[in-house]
Amino acid sequence: MHSHMTLPCLLAVVLGGPTAIAAQTPPEAARTYTAAHRSELVQQFSDFLSIPNVAADPAGLKRNADLLVAELQKRGIGARLLSLPGAPSVVLGQIDTPGAQHTIVFYAHYDGQPVTPSEWDGGAPFTPVVREVNGEQRIYARSAGDDKAAIFAQLVALDALKAAAIPLRANIRFVWEGEEEAGSPHLEQILAANRDLVHGDVFLVCDGPVDQSGRQTVVFGARGDAHLEITVYGPHHGLHSGHYGNWAPNPAMMLAQLLAGMKDEDGRVLIPHFYDGIEPLSAIEKEALARAPVNDPMLMNAFWLGHVDGAGAHLLELINQPSLNINGLSSGQTGARAANVIPPTAIADIDLRLVVGIDWRQQQQRVIDYIRSHGYFVVDHEPTQQILLEHPRVAMVVRDEASYNAVRTPMDLPIAQEVIAAVKSARGDVVLLPTMGGSVPLGAMERAADTRTITVPIANYDDNQHAANENLRLQNLWDGVETMAALLEMK
Repeated sequence: MHSHMTLPCLLAVVLGGPTAIAAQTPPEAARTYTAAHRSELVQQFSDFLSIPNVAADPAGLKRNADLLVAELQKRGIGARLLSLPGAPSVVLGQIDTPGAQHTIVFYAHYDGQPVTPSEWDGGAPFTPVVREVNGEQRIYARSAGDDKAAIFAQLVALDALKAAAIPLRANIRFVWEGEEEAGSPHLEQILAANRDLVHGDVFLVCDGPVDQSGRQTVVFGARGDAHLEITVYGPHHGLHSGHYGNWAPNPAMMLAQLLAGMKDEDGRVLIPHFYDGIEPLSAIEKEALARAPVNDPMLMNAFWLGHVDGAGAHLLELINQPSLNINGLSSGQTGARAANVIPPTAIADIDLRLVVGIDWRQQQQRVIDYIRSHGYFVVDHEPTQQILLEHPRVAMVVRDEASYNAVRTPMDLPIAQEVIAAVKSARGDVVLLPTMGGSVPLGAMERAADTRTITVPIANYDDNQHAANENLRLQNLWDGVETMAALLEMK
């Protein structure tokens, strides 16, 4: 048997083994480790996913935070909760490496979107289930993809590096937030109050999905996000549609007409100045987009879309523009509960995605100015009888103050190049994108921790993020551990 061994392997046997293990790269060490411990890792991940983590359950969020502190301490890592009254805690982990020149901060969040159990197969979003889909295993539970996977991958990557005796070269911080899905209203304040603890050369934001092609992405920015709720008014109470139809204005129709005028048939926003101020992409960013996969035909097929907006532009081009989306509409009743009435109000929730150069307050104001230009008297609180009688059209517009601007990190910074090289060492060819379609409070991190942000997601694009039956391809978890191991070992 020994006669077939190569000289390095023979030396390793003679020397007792560690030489062979230490020669592994971080991604190789991670692959070896996860392959040897799959069933127990799936069980540990399931245990983590089974702890409820929605904003409406502060006790569940605290259980998550306490578990993560314990997991860090179990690994000999300094851990504490950074807290503010009335806010879920940020979990901080701290590894100081002797002689390190740099500090790398890993950001992820342990909270998840609200759940409606009846919409889930099995009706239990916090009872993880592993199912085979198209020959691949997926784990189903709230936050499986967004964003407990990243936290778990980081912990497992630490274990893999330790098992392979691969030392860390930088100082490492873990910043795991508990209210990202609520708009991160306290993150900047918590980080700013602990700036010395959370400052680093780069924040690696481990949130979101990889490219729809399945290839690993490294993303250098994210869209900003702002919301408005618009309510328009008809009669004081529902009126019989036969007796009063054609006479009493219908707020559902008024709102439909108002919203329809905000966009053309190609999806371009018609609100004046909506696209003013956009900071153009640099040559290197345009080049990266040109090299990125075009997934549009595959996605149209997967989503059953016979047409798309954008007048022929690709998805990746369009997410580098601001958008206006109707999140939801409500007025009257439908289906079995429908009644022949003119409803008293109609409400729309508007979601504005922003790009660099556009301020969220200004974008909200542009929408409000548009509503005014269509003859509406705009208020920010419930209108009185007098206001409704004095003005032919009244709209209550409530601005969401938990909004933030877009951020983009230049791709050619030295730290950016080092991150790209580390991710390539784990995943081979990677897709580089200037902007992620989703929104993450990158600006809060950059201001409060005096740092730059780069996003390295690991979830599958079809993970039902924010919806029922959220899931993670287990292969994405194993790949993610390899990626995190490579990033943890950066200098």
